[in-house]
Amino acid sequence: MGYFKQLCTTEDHPRKGLLPVEWVMMTYLLATLLFIFANWSRLPHTGLMLSVRGQALLVTLALWLLYRLKPCRLTILLRIAGQMALLGLWYPDTYELNRVFPNLDHIFASWEEHFFGCQPALVFNQVCHWPWFSELVTMGYVSYYPLFVGVSVFYFIWRYEQFERATFIILTSFFLSYVIFIFLPVAGPQFYFKAVGVENIAAGIYPDLQYYFSQLEFDVLNPIFSLPLPGYADGFFHHVLEFTHNAGERPTAAFPSSHVSVTVVAMFLAWESRNRWLFWLFMPFAVLLFFGTFYIQAHYAIDAIAGLVSGAIFYFVLGKVYKA
Repeated sequence: MGYFKQLCTTEDHPRKGLLPVEWVMMTYLLATLLFIFANWSRLPHTGLMLSVRGQALLVTLALWLLYRLKPCRLTILLRIAGQMALLGLWYPDTYELNRVFPNLDHIFASWEEHFFGCQPALVFNQVCHWPWFSELVTMGYVSYYPLFVGVSVFYFIWRYEQFERATFIILTSFFLSYVIFIFLPVAGPQFYFKAVGVENIAAGIYPDLQYYFSQLEFDVLNPIFSLPLPGYADGFFHHVLEFTHNAGERPTAAFPSSHVSVTVVAMFLAWESRNRWLFWLFMPFAVLLFFGTFYIQAHYAIDAIAGLVSGAIFYFVLGKVYKA
């Protein structure tokens, strides 16, 4: 009861404007809105995209008004949680926006062959096909949300003075990733391999699909345009992954892997929190997630490696931006 009372205690100096992370979201909203208007005739679902931005604006305004009525830690939490919840709208929206650009998977698949001498996304799950291994790496992949949400909750409860900074770095990392996804349309192996044929990929043939993916219409309940998820089909985490994929996966956001980059950001923040138990508790999941990205064919291995680099850059740059 004492902690709940602290959560609901009215702040002495309530903030009148938007939180830094809300300003980031608004900047992204306005910038992509200009992009939509500039490419209006080339985008098939402009009404849907305007609806996404309207919903984001209404949620942000409603939570800001709630905070103004009761300025306290709890309503600050709700404002930031609201922005995290909106990521479920912003992610598939990148596919709608990058429709105006030709697909680049043939380039990335060629690089994959050049660097590794094979396609890790094609052979990894075939070589390591054991049910226990499949469930482990799939568990790592689906631990993505619990990782960054868990770090955020830890900061809210035990490092509240750094909570807004930590969530600013996490959420801004998402938006920076989304900007890359818009201008670098890479669908990933699960879509590209399906489109060109696994037999061509195995033979080292990587056709240029141009605007193939931009012309598709996706039924989220019947994802026929992607390969079936590899691994242990009867596993619990396999079913969890199937559910999340069917709910909102699109041929977008492969390079760099935002799963990896945001996890790297979360791990840096876990270390910065000075709670080593938190860091070492999450570390095995982070490692499994890295390998899970190309085990389940969501990414090329170079996407995961690029995610390590981009995550480190996001953490250090955004930490300095927030201080400024």
